[in-house]
Amino acid sequence: MTDYPQLLHTVIDTTDARALAEFYRQLLGLQYRRGDEPPAEGEADDADWLVLVDTNGARKLAFQQVERLERTTWPRHDVPMQMHLDFTVSSLEELRRQRDRAESFGAELLLDRTDDANEPLYVLADLSGHPFCIFVA
Repeated sequence: MTDYPQLLHTVIDTTDARALAEFYRQLLGLQYRRGDEPPAEGEADDADWLVLVDTNGARKLAFQQVERLERTTWPRHDVPMQMHLDFTVSSLEELRRQRDRAESFGAELLLDRTDDANEPLYVLADLSGHPFCIFVA
C-alpha cells in the first residue's frame, strides 16, 4: 500500500491576514484555530499566519502575511490568477444570496454569468483581489 501526501489546507497570501481570514470566516462559516482568534479590544494584532477550521477542527484555509501582493488583472492576462477557489450552492436563489453576502463582507464582482443555463456562476474577488467562484452545482 502506498502512502500519499494529504492536503492540510490551502494557504492564501495577503497584505492583511486578519482582514482576509475574517472575510472567509464569515463567508464560509468557519472558525479560527485555537490561538488564532482576534485579540481583545485595545491589544495589538501582529498575526502573520492564521488558520481557519471547520466545526470538527479540520483545517480548511490559512492566511500568510506578505509585504506586497500584485492584484490579478483577470480576465485580462497581464497578471494571471495563478489560483482561485470554487464554491458551490444548490440553487440560483442561493447563488444570488451568497453573492450579496460576499459583497457585504467586501467582495467585488468580477463576472456575472448567471444567464448560463448549464452552470450559472459569479466570479468575485476577495479583499486581497484573489478571485473565487460561486456556482450552482
